[in-house]
Amino acid sequence: MAKLESKHNYLVDEEGNRVAVVLDIATYKKFLEESEELASISGYDEGVLEIDQAIPFELALKEIRNSNT
Repeated sequence: MAKLESKHNYLVDEEGNRVAVVLDIATYKKFLEESEELASISGYDEGVLEIDQAIPFELALKEIRNSNT
């Protein structure tokens, strides 16, 4: 992933606490792209985990048949 650089423009409340950040459109779009890429990677990783937890076909059939009775 590419390094994202931006100026730090914060909105603050009456007490000076940072409550929001202001981004230029280019940085915002880059964050969105990176976020979507991370979501795709996460979905892939979850799918791989599900495959690793697979059970044999015969056992699955047996469980299905037992649940229908």
